Amino acid sequence: MLVGLCSDTHDNLALARGAVETFAEAGVGAVVHCGDVVAPFTASVFDADFDFHAVRGNNDGEWALAETVEEFGTYHGESAHLLLDGVDVAVYHGTSERLVDALVDSGTYDYVVRGHTHQRTHEVRGGTVHINPGGLPFPGADEAYHVAILDTDTGDVTFFGLTA
Repeated sequence: MLVGLCSDTHDNLALARGAVETFAEAGVGAVVHCGDVVAPFTASVFDADFDFHAVRGNNDGEWALAETVEEFGTYHGESAHLLLDGVDVAVYHGTSERLVDALVDSGTYDYVVRGHTHQRTHEVRGGTVHINPGGLPFPGADEAYHVAILDTDTGDVTFFGLTA
């Protein structure tokens, strides 16, 4: 199964739409958003032909965000434990590095997917794969917004740079 991974869209509609187009073209079966969607109008962009899962980010203060996501997907709140095509996936925005490290080092999950830092990460620790698809580049950064696609059959992770 192909799983789209994204985070930290921060109400950038062009990049959110680009992420959805990338995932649709690849034929993903599910998309996981690791938080900081920010507003319901951005979340609605992910109402597409795949299962959608989202967790809360530190900038997701809009009260109607959960309600909007629940109209077409699943809003898990602070974190999620997903079973996708037989693999265990922990999803957390990533505001606590200690918690991220604990999830990765626990050995409980095949994948720990997080956001928050806006930095792409793909590392293996003790049999657990830690992935951060990236986020909007910080002002002055010379980098594109990135999303990732995880192939649960092969374990391959592919990053895609998007520009508005």
